[in-house]
Amino acid sequence: MRRVRVSSDQAPVRKLGDAQMALTPKFRLATAAVPAPPEGPQQQQLPAWETPLIPGLPDDAALGCLLRLPVEAHAACRLVCRRWRHLLADKARFFAQRRALGLRAPWLFTLAFHRCTGKIQWKVLDLGHLTWHAIPAMPCRDRACPRGFGCVAIPSDGTLLVCGGLVSDMDCPLHLVLKYDIYRNRWTVMTRMLAARSFFAGGVIDGRVYVAGGYSTNQFELNSAEVLDPDKCVWQPIASMGINMASSDSAVISGRLYVTEGCAWPFFSSPRGQVYDPKFDRWEAMPVGMREGWTGQSVVIDEHLFVISEYERMKIKIYDPQTDSWESVSGPPMPERIMKPFSVSCLDSKIVVVGRGLHVAIGHVEKQPAAGANSGSRSASYSICWQDVDVPKEFSDLTPSSSQILHA
Repeated sequence: MRRVRVSSDQAPVRKLGDAQMALTPKFRLATAAVPAPPEGPQQQQLPAWETPLIPGLPDDAALGCLLRLPVEAHAACRLVCRRWRHLLADKARFFAQRRALGLRAPWLFTLAFHRCTGKIQWKVLDLGHLTWHAIPAMPCRDRACPRGFGCVAIPSDGTLLVCGGLVSDMDCPLHLVLKYDIYRNRWTVMTRMLAARSFFAGGVIDGRVYVAGGYSTNQFELNSAEVLDPDKCVWQPIASMGINMASSDSAVISGRLYVTEGCAWPFFSSPRGQVYDPKFDRWEAMPVGMREGWTGQSVVIDEHLFVISEYERMKIKIYDPQTDSWESVSGPPMPERIMKPFSVSCLDSKIVVVGRGLHVAIGHVEKQPAAGANSGSRSASYSICWQDVDVPKEFSDLTPSSSQILHA
């Protein structure tokens, strides 16, 4: 047996087939054992946590769409609904979900400083969407010299290490080691290095971080080197370099760390360079042609060393180990708006250059077929073409110090 309750509310009568047709008076069925639901518009709405992420899509498909949103759009998208805000407001939760689904996108991390105030900050370029965003500030001293830091990316862990440094007004090097975890979006302080150092060489070989040389107190050059095991968070000494040397650049080629102090105008002395082999814990002198031609910032592509020369109109050249010589890479010149100082990193077969004002140029390196049977030079088989990336106007006063690429 059911009873019929009649509402006293009246509504306008609509014609049959009208989209806004309603009954007058309103009728509602209710059983005697169950109380009638409350009146009002809320009876038709689901709780916030039961609404779909995107109407018309299953939640797993909708989640896959939202996890592909660029970080730059998160602030606006958080206003859509409570569930979107829950997912996008916490970057640690967002990247944990991305990691669980196997989503990866390359990000360019640039350590920059303001030319007038010296304020240090990290700017991040999403190389997939070509959009910029920021990460939390490093927990370091305000008067630290940004160029004194050594920055190393550990792709397998999704972490970025910032080591050493220099207090600008005291010429005092630091033992500092900071780690940024891209999946947690936070900085942590790690075990400090055995020696305080600045302007030193660094590289990652088989997941272990190697640092060597640099400046100590009173600008005294170091010959010591050490290695960090990220899993154990312990620094251990390795063989001495044999010479006291600060580093202008370094690279890892075929499991060996190459360290150069670089060329400095007006070239009164020949640059020095050392090579470390972790298998034998041994340093040896760098080949003469390699160290004398290493006149800029470098990247390694297909185990070949490419250098952007600071003294040759920023041309790209490649090192040939068979002849211990350098050759220019064919292709158009670098875009004119890329001005020194600049930093260099690489992604697969791309060279990413960040210049003053954080202007970015991406060089696409291609391997060309050999021109003939007598073409034995490796450098002649590569060419490059450049792509400009737009940069916000507010970056015009920023200068890059270092850049690294990680996948997030």
